[in-house]
Amino acid sequence: MSIERGRAYFRQFGMEDRVREFDVSSATVELAALALGVEGARIAKTLSFKKDDSCILILAAGDARIDNRKFKDKFHMKAKMLAPDEVLSLVGHPVGGVCPFGINDGIDVYLDESLKRFDTVFPAVGSGNSAIELDLEELYKYSNAIEWIDVCKLPEAAE
Repeated sequence: MSIERGRAYFRQFGMEDRVREFDVSSATVELAALALGVEGARIAKTLSFKKDDSCILILAAGDARIDNRKFKDKFHMKAKMLAPDEVLSLVGHPVGGVCPFGINDGIDVYLDESLKRFDTVFPAVGSGNSAIELDLEELYKYSNAIEWIDVCKLPEAAE
């Protein structure tokens, strides 16, 4: 169901043929990297955080982690991820396929600076076995992002 919602979203831009579906799971950064044959950092994971009665989505590099201090400074609230049973109803896609494409109305989307290390990245398209390769300009445009933000930290070795 959600993959069809994601496909329909890209169909309106004539990009449906760029959506990739796999015979294996791509529901985690590690599994997506294996399915695509790329480093895990290039997976644009979508993190969903509680905000009042809705949520916000933050896309970040696969190896990035939320920095609680930066998050609180930016959003003036504690970083509290959605519970797995809230994700589908609030976002419109299931855990493992969460993405900013074809989501429910009223959700703010942000892109973390950690993605800017790459020319292209691979977000999911609504299911735990899908992805699309987008350059950063396309990611910003098609995710309807509000802005680029800096709320993540990279692993020590990558700094």
